Amino acid sequence: MQRGVSVTLAAILITTGMTLSQTNGNRKPARVYELERVKNARAVQLYADDFRSLTRKEKIFAYYLSRVAISGRKIAIDQTNSHALAIMDLCEEIISHPEGISPAALKAIHEYTKLFWINNGMYDYATARKFLPSCTSQEFRKALETAISNHEKLYPGSTGYLQRFKQVEHAIFNPDYMPVLTDKTPGHDFIDKSANNYYEGLTSNRVSDWAKAGNEKYPLNSKVVYRDGQIEELVWRTGSEKISAGMYATELSDVISNLEMAAKYAADEHQASTISLLTRYFKTGEPEDWERFNISWIKDSSNVDFISGFIEVYMDSRGQKGKFESAVYYTNKEQTKLMRKLAGTAEYFEQRAPWIDEYKKKVVNPPIANVVNVVVETGDAGPISAIGINLPNEQRIREKYGSKSILIHNVVEAYKASEPKGLLEEFCYDNAEVRRAKKYQQIADDLHTAMHEVLGHGSGKVSESLTGDPADHLPGYYSTLEEARADLVALWYIFDPRLQKLGLVINDEVGKSMYDAYVRNVFLQLRRIETGDQLEEDHMKNRQMVVNFVMQNSDAIKVLRKKNKTYFHITDYTKMHEALGKLLAEIMRIKAEGDLQAGKALVDSYGFKINTSWRDEVLQRTKKFKMSAYTGFVMPDLRPVTNSKGKIIDVKIEYPCDLTKQMLEYSGISGWNKAPGKLREP
Repeated sequence: MQRGVSVTLAAILITTGMTLSQTNGNRKPARVYELERVKNARAVQLYADDFRSLTRKEKIFAYYLSRVAISGRKIAIDQTNSHALAIMDLCEEIISHPEGISPAALKAIHEYTKLFWINNGMYDYATARKFLPSCTSQEFRKALETAISNHEKLYPGSTGYLQRFKQVEHAIFNPDYMPVLTDKTPGHDFIDKSANNYYEGLTSNRVSDWAKAGNEKYPLNSKVVYRDGQIEELVWRTGSEKISAGMYATELSDVISNLEMAAKYAADEHQASTISLLTRYFKTGEPEDWERFNISWIKDSSNVDFISGFIEVYMDSRGQKGKFESAVYYTNKEQTKLMRKLAGTAEYFEQRAPWIDEYKKKVVNPPIANVVNVVVETGDAGPISAIGINLPNEQRIREKYGSKSILIHNVVEAYKASEPKGLLEEFCYDNAEVRRAKKYQQIADDLHTAMHEVLGHGSGKVSESLTGDPADHLPGYYSTLEEARADLVALWYIFDPRLQKLGLVINDEVGKSMYDAYVRNVFLQLRRIETGDQLEEDHMKNRQMVVNFVMQNSDAIKVLRKKNKTYFHITDYTKMHEALGKLLAEIMRIKAEGDLQAGKALVDSYGFKINTSWRDEVLQRTKKFKMSAYTGFVMPDLRPVTNSKGKIIDVKIEYPCDLTKQMLEYSGISGWNKAPGKLREP
């Protein structure tokens, strides 16, 4: 899964920063994209064009799937930290009953809550470090007491909020308590030092020994705890008549109810059967049921599709536990035709990979590749959204059955429409690089993400002597290495003449622009790390690892100074291509053989520590652009239209342009009025 830009969309991406629509010949006001800044993040409205053109059946199907996403959202928040749901509840109590609260305290708490919503918890997406409110604990408590009083006047009855605050006060305000979401610092105990809610009372060695003994039956969907002298798996499932209920049974029951309603509006029997397999998995939690669902989902090419489950393992330092995510999207058919040209060449590129033949697979099932517009994303999928996804993650399923790639057009559109202007001139070394970027970078960026997802993640096979999934053998490092491998596939193949024959590449200048942008981005991404000297997020680590490897193992990239500014400048594209090929072959070998020591050496040597003087310079140079470190999207709202009997007869789409309104409604609190700051409870 990658957060970047998608393929063959250059002709339709917004480049002016806004979109104008026409109705009856009258021009409407420009769309609003960026809604607000929240410290180092921003909130941007996401638009889903052409949703209204879906059939009635497809719209109702999408509506129920959107309810699936919202129903499971709290699971992902709880997975972030054991205190997260209680903290969110306290903050929402204050924001929804603000009368009489100090304006300064209310502003600080509201800002903290917005950042919490965007990150699905109190840890920064870019740094994995805990962020704190800008008010004091005493000010927070006083605000809470006032909110409770306001609440009690409308709805008498004990709420228990003050007791909850006492339990989580240290988690909110103590910077040294659970400071890092996922700690992969070399020498640290990855489990004991990580704040996420996947393990309790355990160390890395104890979990490793327990798992190696064959005790871990639900590696993707369980919490592992140490209680009464025993290690126990708490499975995420609702249970059934013969299976005991597990964690998140209440939330998953709501998920299942909405899935069952969606199935009534599925495109065909296959899609309905696929949904049935997913509901079975949420009931049983069995890995075999998850596999059956994925195999069926890969074969589904319906116009309206979805992702739902415990999927991405970035947040787990072991690379095992999946964070809940859910997304609903529909196909952009015209752009998808172009995408499938690339997918149809998977066998051609696989056989030309720079790794040894033993690790090249026969592409029997070319990947399904679609350009889509997403309607709703929650959990690990949103509000911070990827722009490209390739699933399933399980290596055995990929090798035998293939995979499905989606490239998210409207997320790309929103990013491009809201990005600052002038960055190229600031960070390109010379005018030639600027001219090349303005002419070719959009195409190069699009193609990089497509090749990353379509050709990268689905490529290669593991050694026949390797037992289990490669991720099992590369704890703490697999995600970084796999993202690097997918990036390198795109960088390695960009100069292949087959891409020009397909009409996807104009000339070699596209490849040079891709290399320029990749190297430049490694320098520019340092702005996200305002404090500290290390990277935690896997995509950021993988990119730095790639560029640092090339810098230290070839003379293809120079660090140059001009007018007291630093630049990363490529002096030899051929040598860079050669170095990238060597690194790609080595990372494929590491994955295929599960070589933890070699993988650890690569990531720790090239991807972990940052140059803080470069970071400070980038922060200074980007101040004038008012750049954010990351973006949280406000999703479209799907509203059912019912007849006199209460039956849904249509679904309309609305754009709230208000992060607070949407998040409170997701939490079941309605009636938010932004101007006076009052709330009417249901």
